[in-house]
Amino acid sequence: MRILLAIVITLAAAWAGYWFIGSAAMRSGLAEWFDARRAEGWVAEYGDLSVQGFPNRFDTTLTELELADPTSGLGWQAPFFQVLTLSYTPNHLIAVWPKEQQLRTPLHSYALNNQDMRASLVLAPSTALAPQRITLTAKGIALTPDDGSGALSAATLRLAGERTEDAIGTGHARYHLGLAADGVALPAPIMAQIDTAGALPRVIDTVMTDATVDFDVPWDRSALEEARPQPTRITIKNAQIRWGAMTLAASGVLAVDLGGRPDGTLTLTARNWRQMLDAATRAGALTPDMADTTERALSVMSNMGQDPKSLEVPLRLAGGRIWIGPLPIGPAPILRLR
Repeated sequence: MRILLAIVITLAAAWAGYWFIGSAAMRSGLAEWFDARRAEGWVAEYGDLSVQGFPNRFDTTLTELELADPTSGLGWQAPFFQVLTLSYTPNHLIAVWPKEQQLRTPLHSYALNNQDMRASLVLAPSTALAPQRITLTAKGIALTPDDGSGALSAATLRLAGERTEDAIGTGHARYHLGLAADGVALPAPIMAQIDTAGALPRVIDTVMTDATVDFDVPWDRSALEEARPQPTRITIKNAQIRWGAMTLAASGVLAVDLGGRPDGTLTLTARNWRQMLDAATRAGALTPDMADTTERALSVMSNMGQDPKSLEVPLRLAGGRIWIGPLPIGPAPILRLR
């Protein structure tokens, strides 16, 4: 019995030592990270840093957080941020955000509000802290700019990512990414601009994307500390928006060059496409001349099918422009992460 008791006491002491060493390492590691960011010219401040949860959890809480990267112009403020993990699986983290946050970009500052926002994150077992799987869920989320132009909101938002087998022969890191948002509401001024007759539903039913993206380097801690990985190839299995009677879906493959210019073909499938074209023109996404040219081309294509309200259109992206057949309809987006 004495031997058993001694074994139990020894194991308990060893586990307690592991927890206290681990919690101290977590506190010092985070403090050093903030010190390193400040040395690089960042704004990197917090009010308090604590680790609790003995004996089976490392529950880390930072309060009065403020981060700002002078290079990208991006910043974030929050009253607190929590990272929760079991002490025997320290590479599986649960992140919890507050209901009110502030985001800054080079153009605007935003209030980010939500009813509940958290993420599950599994990291590779290394100091690079490279994500292997991540799932973020949010309810009642709203993004409101400081210019008074109204909030973009969603009833539910789900984001997921998983690193898969890397692109063979390129050295690029490949990720399977998914997005699903339900009950999406555009800012009121934008709705008033694109729906002058009040014919569209106030809420977009569903926005979803299923895609695989190759990046030039893996996502890890250096993506925040140094430079963001850049996409080199995007494979869209299915991207879809359902808004009342309108449905727009896309699929295709795009190669992305070093300047962020995409090259490839996206196949768009549209139901009630004239209504979409009118909304895009009123929103300023297309000039009147572009809209006229596009409508003539799409009318010809839709009349070739069985249902003139529906069409399938290959969009070619090349040379920095978007093409329908031989007709350029607008500039292609630059796909660069700041």
